[in-house]
Amino acid sequence: MAKPLFDPQQLPVEAIAGEPALAAERLQADWLRTRFAAPPPWTPEAGERALPGREDRAPTPASVLVPLVQRASGLTILLTQRTAHLTDHPGQISFPGGRAEDYDSDAIDTALRESEEEIGLARRHVEILGSLPRYLTGTGYCVTPVVGLVQPPFEVSADPGEVAAIFEVPLAFLMDGKNHQRLSVELAGGRRTFYAMPYEAYYIWGATAGMLRNLFHFLRA
Repeated sequence: MAKPLFDPQQLPVEAIAGEPALAAERLQADWLRTRFAAPPPWTPEAGERALPGREDRAPTPASVLVPLVQRASGLTILLTQRTAHLTDHPGQISFPGGRAEDYDSDAIDTALRESEEEIGLARRHVEILGSLPRYLTGTGYCVTPVVGLVQPPFEVSADPGEVAAIFEVPLAFLMDGKNHQRLSVELAGGRRTFYAMPYEAYYIWGATAGMLRNLFHFLRA
């Protein structure tokens, strides 16, 4: 089993980002379609520095799907918990996705294919809105977050080799700066700062929280 470098849940919260929650109108499907069709100027947050031992490797292209599920009570984001034995990001909360393959036509194709393989989400249920800026992870991936609307009913089924759980979090919770914690840890190579967004029993942090921060900045711009 892969051993994480540290347990983020044992670290103290240094600060709360604290920006105001997004207005309710910005959490509606039609508003999101308009925003992605005509993006305003905005500034994404930086990705992560490569972890020790990975500084000299070229980043591996990857894509994730940011699935916005259209529930009657409001949009949710579908997330997964990775299995504990994986080499990279074991046990962490993540979007469905993975590394690009030569036969993928583009980043969107990678995100849809990986989502089908990991959680059984058929691409016919996904309306692609657009993509966010690529995000560099400390583990050496250059990730393109592909944002899509998912219209129920649909079925999901976890690949037991990769996914331990599939769950949804209200988009309104994640798009509220008061739920964005900042933490830091000292590692070989220096101090690393990251975000966490704990929700119920799920501890969302690291690259997933970083990409959610960029979605937040994009939608509030």
